[in-house]
Amino acid sequence: MTQQIPSTEPELAGVRNFRDVGGLPTVDGRRVRHGVLFRSGHLAHATAEDAVFLSSLGLHTIFDFRNAADQKLEGPDVELPGVRNLNLPLSDPADGAEFWKMVRDGDLDQLRSVLADGKGADRMITSYRMIITERTAEHAQVLRSLAEDSVPVLMHCAAGKDRAGLSVAVTLLALGVERDAIVDDYLKSNAKHRRYKVHRSGSSASAYSSEVMELLSPLFDARAEYLSAAFETVEETWGGVDAYLEQGLGLTPGARERLRERMLD
Repeated sequence: MTQQIPSTEPELAGVRNFRDVGGLPTVDGRRVRHGVLFRSGHLAHATAEDAVFLSSLGLHTIFDFRNAADQKLEGPDVELPGVRNLNLPLSDPADGAEFWKMVRDGDLDQLRSVLADGKGADRMITSYRMIITERTAEHAQVLRSLAEDSVPVLMHCAAGKDRAGLSVAVTLLALGVERDAIVDDYLKSNAKHRRYKVHRSGSSASAYSSEVMELLSPLFDARAEYLSAAFETVEETWGGVDAYLEQGLGLTPGARERLRERMLD
């Protein structure tokens, strides 16, 4: 029996962007069950009190979509007794490591060269498209696990916005959740108390100037255009959600029905 968490969000001191995805409507009139699908930022800085709360959720599995560079920067997840923690990187550990070092250390001219004039948003859209087309094995593993035994589940990356956001979105597509509801849940990551804290190591005044923060904003925003690009990639590559799930991810109709029975009211 999993805990029904209250409708008001818990105040977690060391975990950003935590929420229960329960309650979202499906196209056939059902709803995602409360207490079976959670999402958050990383758990590396969870306090003892946070860990007690997370342990109370009855989690079976935590999917950590961070790569080695993320884990080196932030640290490993806090260990929760009896909970399986699966690290399933959704980006290559080497990909972007130098870029993120530049974000932390770079000066204004460097940031302008790689992020100005829409290049930051373009980078995000390209990343979302690539995760859909190139990480089918990982998303297939997630859905198979959920259909078999891995609920209640918590999915997270670093900020709980992009890699976790896409994995939650793929799961919700498989459950038949209404597209607008998927986008609305994704956009909740923009709330001030949920946003990833940007750590910059520059000491000059320009390191925190309004222009710097404006240049960085596409990287730390949840934007509907990013998720729309992922959905468009599904349509363009496979012709639709059903074909993506069956051909791209190998999710059989039987496994999809088991998934729905586990996760929907």
